[in-house]
Amino acid sequence: MYVILVYDMGQKRVGKMLKLCRQYLNWIQNSVFEGEITEVQLKELQQRAKAIMELETDSLIVFKSRDEHWMEKEVVGNERAELGNFL
Repeated sequence: MYVILVYDMGQKRVGKMLKLCRQYLNWIQNSVFEGEITEVQLKELQQRAKAIMELETDSLIVFKSRDEHWMEKEVVGNERAELGNFL
């Protein structure tokens, strides 16, 4: 499946979450990741993220699609990493 993952963490946890998410997905912008991932990998990523998060204040949002070709990407300004059409 194709996902876009967005997180909002306390400053002390941002670095750990960035490092974790980069193991599974492509980093496209501050706190935003995208890429192909299996159901099992996504569940593993979410479990590992919960161990880092303060669930009362932090958030992790995952947008899912069966295929990246169902999304169209338009970038205004500088694109951190060019990966093709997907949003």
